Amino acid sequence: MGRTHVEAAKRAPEAELVAVAGGGRSKGLAEDYQIAWEPNAEALIARDDIDAVVISTPHHVHYEEAVLAAEAGKHALIEKPLATSVEDCDRLIDVFNAKDLTLAVGYHQRFRQSNQTVQKLIADGAIGQVRCIQMAALFDIAALRADEGFGGAWSWWTDPRSKGHILNSGPHNIDLCRWWTGQDIRRVTAHCGTFREENPNENTTMALWEFSDGAMAQFWSSSVCPTPGFENEDFRFRIMGDEGVIDANPFGQIILGKAGETEVVYEQPKVAFDDASQAFVADARMQAYADQISAFIGRISGKETDCGTAEDGRAAVAAIIAMLESSESSQQRNV
Repeated sequence: MGRTHVEAAKRAPEAELVAVAGGGRSKGLAEDYQIAWEPNAEALIARDDIDAVVISTPHHVHYEEAVLAAEAGKHALIEKPLATSVEDCDRLIDVFNAKDLTLAVGYHQRFRQSNQTVQKLIADGAIGQVRCIQMAALFDIAALRADEGFGGAWSWWTDPRSKGHILNSGPHNIDLCRWWTGQDIRRVTAHCGTFREENPNENTTMALWEFSDGAMAQFWSSSVCPTPGFENEDFRFRIMGDEGVIDANPFGQIILGKAGETEVVYEQPKVAFDDASQAFVADARMQAYADQISAFIGRISGKETDCGTAEDGRAAVAAIIAMLESSESSQQRNV
């Protein structure tokens, strides 16, 4: 994700790419893009020639690095999740508000035309009131780990401080549902498990969500679904309204079903998110990240944009913590 955001900043016309830090590959990244390299986040944030930072480090250090940024007067875009606890989300919101700084969350899915198409269909009343959403987010982490092109260590995925895979996969699903419908999740019931690997954290979750307007959702997430998995179920939404349905594959087709007929209203060009040779260069993937950087800069300048807010980030963390607690207690949890 560090390389992804560096490439995105390079592509965004409003951004000036200055420096990178953190991780064993950062020096090579700086050389590749002919920018400055700093040995750690503290040194990067202390530079007086930067106005904003993108934090794409492991989940459990988001909070401390974001606090450093705020204390140094820097705006921050944090890759999801915002933090690993609701309390840390609230602290970050308070410190950035006190400094009158922009705090944004990396919800790049908002900038894919596929997802924008779904939002417009729902906003225009194409399927009436949304009642039910069924989701799948399934992939095989073993396949990604086997691709040397991505490089780096995957050990933070199994670090207890990272809470579990759901904190990595869940925020996009939660945010898109909230963004599309304008509703918040108010109650969850979940069962979490760990399969196919030695991992103290959750890697598979099945959950039910209830939204503030009474709509319901079913969420199935797993990072260990054996290859080849299920076709088109790596990121899939089935949305039922009073007057029609939407079958949404943000990396494929958006299909509207209404009055007994179906129509492909949009088809996303192939996004090479699982191919290291294409992930950082293909326009189909990078467009959303570049547009997000532009929207982040727009937010800093006082414009209203679709860039995810800190409150949006908090909402996802709150729902995910509630799911983990529901599984542990075998009880429904309020969000």
